[in-house]
Amino acid sequence: MRRAANVLYVEDSAGDVLLTGQTLAEALRPVNLTIARDGIEALMMLANPSFAPALIILDLNLPALSGFDVLERNPRREIPVVIFSASMNKADVDRAFAQGAVEYIQKPMDLRAYKEAVLAMIDLWAFRGTDADEAGTA
Repeated sequence: MRRAANVLYVEDSAGDVLLTGQTLAEALRPVNLTIARDGIEALMMLANPSFAPALIILDLNLPALSGFDVLERNPRREIPVVIFSASMNKADVDRAFAQGAVEYIQKPMDLRAYKEAVLAMIDLWAFRGTDADEAGTA
């Protein structure tokens, strides 16, 4: 049985959280999704050394602290951060990569494309190395 990947999703939109949660519930690979509703909550979670997500999915437009502030202040640089934002402003994309994001994905407006984007980022980043690890232990 595959181990579940722990993923932190930093998102203030209840609709996006619901859609992402439903998408992951239908996924073939198990994912434990933890939600932070703003940048302050995300940084508080990441400050706890016992909280160890395999991936951070980060929106840029957040209340309290922006996604850029989270990137800048992130104490856990070893965890990959994928920006999942409606913005396709080139300056935002460049700034996100400069501050440590590993990927930048524009949120699709189409439901199928949205689900495919979520599953692709989970497969690529949340399960890095686990397939090889599991093959060696089977």
